[in-house]
Amino acid sequence: MKRCFLILAWVVLVGCERPVFEVVGGSGFSDSDLKDRWLVINYWATWCGPCITEIPEFNEIHHNPRSDLIVLGVNFDAPSERSTQQADLEKMKIEFPVVIQDPAVRFGYEVPSVLPTTVIVRPDGTIAAQLVGPQTKASVMQVISAPLVSG
Repeated sequence: MKRCFLILAWVVLVGCERPVFEVVGGSGFSDSDLKDRWLVINYWATWCGPCITEIPEFNEIHHNPRSDLIVLGVNFDAPSERSTQQADLEKMKIEFPVVIQDPAVRFGYEVPSVLPTTVIVRPDGTIAAQLVGPQTKASVMQVISAPLVSG
């Protein structure tokens, strides 16, 4: 019986991929979820007026039917309480996933010191752009649609 349990546990664990990024109120994203996708990482705070202004633009990008595009938010203030995290999302009317762990280390860029900042990561994991100031759907999609220039 013990051997059957161990085999079953191994099969379950092999089939489950640990999330790379936990999401407020959700299960998170694994490496396979992020593979071959553009990431639009938006840094915001509840006290940031321009952040409040641009959130509807990111909600619209999030609802874009492109399967190769994921919008992720980062609460600059990084509250530790789950209830505060959820309250901030509701206050800001954010409809896209907000990650708990800052993705800066994973993708090799410095944590922004100015808000709002949006980091756009190519499907290969390299940084396409770091946009400072409020963005629009058009300004973000322009970066994603731009041809890759090799240097």
